[in-house]
Amino acid sequence: MHVAIVYESLFGNTRQIAEAISEGIRSSHPEAEVDCLGVGQAASDRLRTVDLLIVGGPTHMYGMTWSLSRRMGLGSERMNAGPGHEPDPGAEGPGVRTWLRNLPKTDRHTHAAAFDTRTTSPTSGGAAHGIARRLRGHGYDVVAKPHGFFIEGAADGPLRAGELDRARSWAATLD
Repeated sequence: MHVAIVYESLFGNTRQIAEAISEGIRSSHPEAEVDCLGVGQAASDRLRTVDLLIVGGPTHMYGMTWSLSRRMGLGSERMNAGPGHEPDPGAEGPGVRTWLRNLPKTDRHTHAAAFDTRTTSPTSGGAAHGIARRLRGHGYDVVAKPHGFFIEGAADGPLRAGELDRARSWAATLD
């Protein structure tokens, strides 16, 4: 089984969840080939042999990020950051929304799943449902309910205690 986990991360929280998902897949499917890729590394030719595509990103303004929300988030982070706190590598590149727009339709029944990171506010919304909808539109069979992982406080986190374990457990259920 070949699994690709593609993620967008501005402050490192979504990357940490993606890495935990990778660990969960490897634990439950030791024979699997697992690629964990930021959206800037996830060229469509690297995904041609994927049996399961897992895509995730942060939640901004109730859904997936867009160019303005990314600039606003990164700008506020720079204003409030202490020494040594930098945006995640690739944070200034394209986001998941743009990446999904350019994702070719699959010509086979490839499984997919979607996740996001979001604040703990009940009104924060989530990006995972939009990601799943776009994956279905590209011909992917979404095999799990879109899943959200929580960060504490503002957009830069940290992750809520136990979320990495929840991500590993969720990943173990995916085929």
